[in-house]
Amino acid sequence: MSIAKTYNPREAEDKWYSYWMENGFFRSIPDEREPYTIVMPPPNVTGVLHMGHMLNNTIQDVLIRRARMQGKNACWVPGTDHASIATEAKVVAMLKEKGIDKKSITRDEFLKYAWEWKEKYGGIILKQLEKLGASCDWDRTKFTMDPDLSEAVIDTFIKFYKEGYIYRGVRMVNWDPQGKTALSDEEVIRKEVNQKLYYVRYFIKDSNEYIIIATTRPETIMADTAICINPLDERYKHLQGKSVLVPLVNREIPVIQDEYVEMEFGTGCLKVTPAHDLNDYELGQKHNLEVIDILNDDGTLNEKAQILVGEDRFAARKKVIALLEEAGQIEKIEDYKSHVGFSERTDAVIEPKLSMQWFLKMDHLAKPALEYVENGEIKLIPDKFFASYKHWMENVKDWCISRQLWWGQRIPAWFNDKNEWVVAKTEAEAIAEFEQQGKSTTAIRQEDDVLDTWFSSGLWPLSVFDGVRNPENEEFKYYYPTNDLVTAPEILFFWVARMIIMGHDYTQKPPFRNVYLTGIVRDKLGRKMSKSLGNSPDPIELMEQYGTDGVRVGMLLSSPAGNDLMFDVSYCEQGRNFANKIWNAFRLVKGWETTDAPATEAQKTAAQWFESRFNQALTEIDEHFANYRLSDALMATYKLIWDDFCAWYLELVKPAYQAPIEAETLETVKALFQKVLKLAHPFMPFLTEELWHDELFGQRDAKDCIIVADFPAVEGYDEKIIKDFTIVQQIISEVRNIRNSKGISPKIALPLAINGAELDYAKFKESIIKLANIEDLTFVNEKVSGAVSFLAGKNECYVALENNIDVDAEKERIGKEIEYLKGFLNSVDKKLSNERFVQNAKPEIVENEKNKKADAEAKIQILEESLLSLG
Repeated sequence: MSIAKTYNPREAEDKWYSYWMENGFFRSIPDEREPYTIVMPPPNVTGVLHMGHMLNNTIQDVLIRRARMQGKNACWVPGTDHASIATEAKVVAMLKEKGIDKKSITRDEFLKYAWEWKEKYGGIILKQLEKLGASCDWDRTKFTMDPDLSEAVIDTFIKFYKEGYIYRGVRMVNWDPQGKTALSDEEVIRKEVNQKLYYVRYFIKDSNEYIIIATTRPETIMADTAICINPLDERYKHLQGKSVLVPLVNREIPVIQDEYVEMEFGTGCLKVTPAHDLNDYELGQKHNLEVIDILNDDGTLNEKAQILVGEDRFAARKKVIALLEEAGQIEKIEDYKSHVGFSERTDAVIEPKLSMQWFLKMDHLAKPALEYVENGEIKLIPDKFFASYKHWMENVKDWCISRQLWWGQRIPAWFNDKNEWVVAKTEAEAIAEFEQQGKSTTAIRQEDDVLDTWFSSGLWPLSVFDGVRNPENEEFKYYYPTNDLVTAPEILFFWVARMIIMGHDYTQKPPFRNVYLTGIVRDKLGRKMSKSLGNSPDPIELMEQYGTDGVRVGMLLSSPAGNDLMFDVSYCEQGRNFANKIWNAFRLVKGWETTDAPATEAQKTAAQWFESRFNQALTEIDEHFANYRLSDALMATYKLIWDDFCAWYLELVKPAYQAPIEAETLETVKALFQKVLKLAHPFMPFLTEELWHDELFGQRDAKDCIIVADFPAVEGYDEKIIKDFTIVQQIISEVRNIRNSKGISPKIALPLAINGAELDYAKFKESIIKLANIEDLTFVNEKVSGAVSFLAGKNECYVALENNIDVDAEKERIGKEIEYLKGFLNSVDKKLSNERFVQNAKPEIVENEKNKKADAEAKIQILEESLLSLG
C-alpha cells in the first residue's frame, strides 16, 4: 500500500480496533499458556471518561498488551459498578424533571426507571474506553448488579451472618441528609472550613447566674441533655450537682463531670448532645443520658426540637442565633476554622446520627489482609502507601454495610408483624426459618435497605469468574488470583482492602499480586482536575486533536506510580510529535530504491551497534516494567527510537541523495524497524499496527498482527561497540557544534585530526566522515597547532578551520569555557577533600567524582593548549 505523507490517527484507530475485535485478539479462554489477568476497577455507570480514567486504563492496556505479546494468555475483564448513591441520585433527579416524586411511587416502579436509565447511559464510558484502545475481553463485560454477581453478594451476606460477622444495631453513623443514607467512615471527606464559634449563656436553674458554652452548632442546642465539666476544673466546682436550663426551650439538664472535657478549649464547659455527635454519644452512654434526636433524615428539624420545626438545619442555625441574641443569651461570636465531614458522593455536610443499621465486624477479617501486604505476597507500588494502609488495617472499625436506598442488592433479611427478623435468601426460606423458631409468619416483608456498593465491588475479582457461587469452575481456578490491579490511592481502603479481605475469606489466597497506585491528574498549577474548576480537558477531544497514541504517550510520559501527574496538553503534543517521527522515519525507509550491491562495512558496523544498543535499552526497559516504572519504560523506548534509531542508525545507513541503498542493508533496516515497532506497540497500538501491515514488510496473513507478535526478548550485546560508538557520537556532535558556533555551513567539509587510540577508528572512519562531513580524516601523534580542539573520550581531536574562524572570538570562547571548567573542578575538589563525604559515600560515587576531576583537568589542558596555538 502507498503510505500517506502524514499519519491519519482517526482512520487508523477506527480500522484497527474493529479489526482486532473481529479477529478475537482480545478474547481469552483458559488453555495451556500462563495466564495474565487484570480486572478493571469498574467505573460507575453514571460516569463518563475523565483524565483519571484515561491514565488508569492506559496503564492497564500497556500491561495487558505487553503480556499478550510475551505469549501469556492475557485476560482483561471490563465492567461497571452500579454505584448506589450516585445512580439513585441521578434517577431521582431525572424523575423530578418529569414531575415524579420518588416518595409517590413504589420500589418496583422506581427500579424500573433505574434500569431504564442504566441501559441508556450505563455503557457510555465503556464505549469511550474502546476509543482509548483498551484491549479488554468485552465478551466478559460485567455489571455489579448482574444476576450472578448479585447472587454472589447475597450469598456472601448470608455466609458472613451465619459465621457471626454481621449484626444489626443502633449505632452512631455518618448520615448524608441529601442522599438520605448512612455512609462508612471512608466515604466521608474531611475539609477545613471557616465557621463561627458561638458563645452561648446557659442559665443555672433557680439563679440569675449563667455559664458560657462555646459551640459551632447552635441549631442542636434543643437536643442537649447535659452540660459537662472537668472534675479538676476549679472554676466550676460550684456547679457540681446543679442543673441548667437549655436556652430557648428552658428544659432542665444536669451538670455532669468527666475528664474527657478539655479545660483549655472554649470556656471549659461542654454541651452534651448525644444524638448529634459521636463523642457526645459515647459520653452519654457512659453517664446514662437521654438521647434526643431533633433532625429528620433530610436534615430538617422535627417535633422534638420544639421550635423551628421543618426548618433546614442551616437555616435553623441562623434563626437560632437571632432568637438567642433577642433573648440576650449570646455572649460573643468568633471566627473559627475546623474540619467538617462531607459526603464523598453528594458533597452534603455529614450529620452524626443514631440509626438502626447492619454492620460487618472487621477486626478478625482485617488481620490476613494486613499480613499479605506485610509479608510481600501483595505488593503496593509504590510502597510509600504501606504505612497508611497498615494504620487503617490496625485501627479498622466495624463497617456499616447498609444503605437507605432502593438501587442496589437488597439485604436478605425478613421481618414479621412483630418486627422479629431472620436472614434468608428467599421469602420461602424466611418463612421456614420463622416457623422453625416458632415465630409468627404473618405480614412477612423484606428489609428495605440495600448493601453498600463497596460490599459488592469487594467481591469483584471473585465474582467476575463466578468464584463465589462455583469456586471449582475451570475459569476461576485458571485466572484467579489475578496479577495486577491498577487503581487510585484514594480507594485503597474503600475497595482494595475489602477485595483482599473477601478474597482471603473465600480462597485463603490474595486476589492479586501487585497493586499499582496511580497518582492524581492535576493541571500545571497543581490543582486536581475537575469539572467544577473547569480545568479538565475532555479526553475524547484530546484524542481527536492529538491522536489516541499521542495522548497515551502524553499521559504516561509524566506519570510515575503513586505520584501526581502535572498534566499539560503539551505532553500530548509531544506524544503526537513522537508518532509523526516514527511515521516520517518509515516514509524515509519506504522511499529508498535498492541495488544488489552488498552492505558496506560501515553499514554492517552500524547495524551491529544498533542491535547492541537495542538489547541494552531492552534490558533497561524490562527492568522498568518489572518494577512498574512505566513512565521510565516509555521514556527509555522514546529515546531509543527517537535518538538511537532515527537520529543515528538511519542516518548512518541511508544512501546519498537519490542514490539507491544496498538490498542487504535495507533488509537489516526493515528487521530492526519491526523490532522497534514491537517495542512501541503497548504504548502506541494504532500507529504500530498501521505500519506493521505496510507492504514494505511483505504480505501478512490475517492473524499476523503486531498485537500478537512476539515482544522482543533480550539477547546478548556487545558493550564495547556501544562504548566505542559513544565516542564516535561525541566526535560527530562536537564537529557539528563547532560548525554551529562558528556559523560554518554544514555543506562545507572540514578536516579532522585525531590523536589517540582509544578505539578502532578504521571501523568507524566512514561513519565519522559521512555524518560530520569530513574532507580529510587523519590520525596524528602530536598536537595540531592553529586548530580548534576538543576531547572525545580520552582522544584529542582537532579541526583546522583556516580562514573559517574569527581568532579573537575563538580565544574569548575558549577563555570562558576554561573559566567554567575551573569553577566546576573547584567544586569537585571541595567534595573530594571533604573527609565525611569520602568516608560515607558509596565507593562508586567517590570513583565517579574522581573521574569527573580527571576529565575536567584533561579538557582544561587541551583548551589551554588550543589557546596558545591561536597565538
